[in-house]
Amino acid sequence: MRVLHILDHSIPLHSGYTFRTLGLLRALSKAGIDCVCMTTPKHGEGLPGQGQADAAAMEELEGYRFYRTPAPAMTRQPLKEIAQMRATARRLAEVVAQEKPDLIHAHSPVLNAIPAIWQRRRNRLPLVYEIRAFWEDAAVDLGSTSEGSLRYRATQRMEEWAAERADAVFPICAGIRDDLIGRGISKDKFTLVPNAVEIERFPALTLEDRDPELARELGLEGARVIGFLGSFYAYEGLDLLIEALPALRARDPRFKLLLVGGGPEEARLKQMATAHGDAVVFTGRVPHAQVRRYYALMDAQALPRKSIRLTELVTPLKPLEAMALRIPVVASDIGGHREQIADGETGWLADPTNPDSFAAALEAASSIGPERERRLSNARRFVEQERQWDHYAQRAIPIYRRLVGADIPVLTA
Repeated sequence: MRVLHILDHSIPLHSGYTFRTLGLLRALSKAGIDCVCMTTPKHGEGLPGQGQADAAAMEELEGYRFYRTPAPAMTRQPLKEIAQMRATARRLAEVVAQEKPDLIHAHSPVLNAIPAIWQRRRNRLPLVYEIRAFWEDAAVDLGSTSEGSLRYRATQRMEEWAAERADAVFPICAGIRDDLIGRGISKDKFTLVPNAVEIERFPALTLEDRDPELARELGLEGARVIGFLGSFYAYEGLDLLIEALPALRARDPRFKLLLVGGGPEEARLKQMATAHGDAVVFTGRVPHAQVRRYYALMDAQALPRKSIRLTELVTPLKPLEAMALRIPVVASDIGGHREQIADGETGWLADPTNPDSFAAALEAASSIGPERERRLSNARRFVEQERQWDHYAQRAIPIYRRLVGADIPVLTA
């Protein structure tokens, strides 16, 4: 069976979105699914210097074919989004004619699903729509719209329209699923496909994995390191983490923050950090192949996401990587974290509005002892048993098989 995946962007760009995509592609391929991919014009926006001809090319990466879509000339909203969807639809028609897929699997945002629905009507191909987040909620956090605005409500209706017309809907978490059911979408449409990791790529860390040269280079020798690795968006709450630093260092002056990554909030966070001297270390973005070296320096991972609609509904990928590596996870007590982290069992949850609450949880999580060891073992076991990408294939393939009517083998646990 050949499945065509429609994506907002993909490797070689690095993001939680692209890492999720790569994990699920590998799992599906291992189970016998022939996966082909197509990205929308949004992919080209992340590649500085790319011309339209380059963006429209097909390239093979990690053993998969990625068809690119050239960006349309229109740049003003909302005409920009309409032009992008039309460009996606045109490119999709070409790729479908060339690759002849048995099924289309469109991934968020809804701008990918709508052209797939147009194309499905032409070719009568089954359509799966995978919802990783609601586009309108991400736009609120970026400041391009406000909750309840006309644009916000229109986008919500587009999401409902797409979910109603897809043959199956794959939400990545219960928050998204339950929200859409509450809006009147039939619960029979949904198959939950949570975030996961390739467990063999995240073997548990030991003390021997800590790189003393890297620690010296970053000024972290002898420090108790609280780390964050990811994109610096406002909703990640990294300002609260910096605000918690004085209370943390009052407990032990050896505490330092290691912030790995970059993003829109970087300049503001660096300004906040100036009051703390060398106690806050920024590395910038690092190659994905080097991520394990930075994880190995962390005594605990901090995920202080703020409580907004986006974070209450959507689950992140990073906690699962840390849990697989046996790094203690301290996260804000919000819906998206509670789906993955059981407070007192697999991690620590803290008040997302209280820096002192976070400081206390971080101190406890980074302190060696039997309670910490128990939670780390539970966390690793949870990922092994419930959050591997092979589990994605086990959930997705029966739906593919039902829609296509093909006899596809399904992995056993």
